[in-house]
Amino acid sequence: MTRTFLALSLSAAYLAAEKNEPAEAIKRVEASTRVMEEIMASPDKGIPKDLLDKAHCVVVVPGLKTGGFIVGAKYGKGVVACRKDGGGWRGPATVRVEGGSVGFQIGAGEVDTVLLIMNASGAEKLRRSEFKIGGEAAAMAGPVGRAAQAETDAYMRAEILGYSRSRGVFAGVAITGSTLREDLGDNAVIYGRRLSNLEILEDARGTPPAPAKTLLATLDSYSRWEKK
Repeated sequence: MTRTFLALSLSAAYLAAEKNEPAEAIKRVEASTRVMEEIMASPDKGIPKDLLDKAHCVVVVPGLKTGGFIVGAKYGKGVVACRKDGGGWRGPATVRVEGGSVGFQIGAGEVDTVLLIMNASGAEKLRRSEFKIGGEAAAMAGPVGRAAQAETDAYMRAEILGYSRSRGVFAGVAITGSTLREDLGDNAVIYGRRLSNLEILEDARGTPPAPAKTLLATLDSYSRWEKK
């Protein structure tokens, strides 16, 4: 009797804890915030601020699943935020990354991946339900560190700049062949209703929860366009 009661009590406690546990989509927003904070906390080894200042959108995919000597980005989920009128950031919406390559990494595992969308054309493509990097838009390896020569013609013409972090090493990486798709299910978890990325990023529908607001505030703290 006592054992049965104890087992039932433990089961009830486990279910209650599970119920209060944040959904995976919310955890992913929180993880994306940490990725940006950690990367930007090391200006000598992170994303050059002048490039982040020019970016129209940012995609963060924490823990992208990879495998192989030249990593094939098999699967990952992340978030995207885009600029709004006035300079702040709008979103986040969600994306799934499938297929493709994220440059040279030894072994299999997980990498944090960041994409900077550098112009209005790239931002427009990102708001669609899906697009393929390397087909419609190529992602070249971005420069690293505040001392990097970020003003070269190549970087200024690039539509997407790619970065990855694995085993503590952060570097620019060329990304090709990956498909980015909106995740309507994760959008529904975050916003409480089924919204497309276009509705979130362009029409500003839905009220972001606290973790999402924290991500936007973090991006604002590192880069915000001022209204002219």
